[in-house]
Amino acid sequence: MDRTFSGALEFVTWLDHQVVEFVLSLRHPLLTKLMTSVTGLGSATAALAFLAVCYLADWEEELYTSALAFAITGVVVGTMMTTVQRPFPPEPVCMTGDAGTVATSFPSGHAAAVTVYAMTARDSSVLPFGAVSALAGLIAVSRIYLGTHYFSDTVAGIVIGIGAFYTAARLRQRIPATQLSEDQ
Repeated sequence: MDRTFSGALEFVTWLDHQVVEFVLSLRHPLLTKLMTSVTGLGSATAALAFLAVCYLADWEEELYTSALAFAITGVVVGTMMTTVQRPFPPEPVCMTGDAGTVATSFPSGHAAAVTVYAMTARDSSVLPFGAVSALAGLIAVSRIYLGTHYFSDTVAGIVIGIGAFYTAARLRQRIPATQLSEDQ
């Protein structure tokens, strides 16, 4: 078992370094500008803006499910970042500096958040799934391109986002939006 895990970990590390080399060969000022422009849409601030839009538009199901999913991703990502403490890839384009937040690579919180956007749109009758998913994909790729995450960090973030969304949706089935609205 340890041998299988060790082999899988070696493969993931090898793949991550191959992707880093490939991304470094692709970097171009115009592409870097695009990626730095979209990457912020995966931030906690952007998630709050997403929730505000859902609230203002009176999209209760989208609001409550995504809020719960964001809370779950925050706990899981924060715990994993402080536990794993994986260093960033070499030659990052931009770093957050000493912002007082966890500054490690694994997993990608941005990828987890944008996956929640996409999953919310997938189950929504009002949000455009194709457009939201395309933007979410671009944001996830931007994290790799900018050197703030390895490929596997981003994949882990996506898996966390999917798991958080399905967990939130399951919990929401037990607590209807009308109960939450009446409690206010």
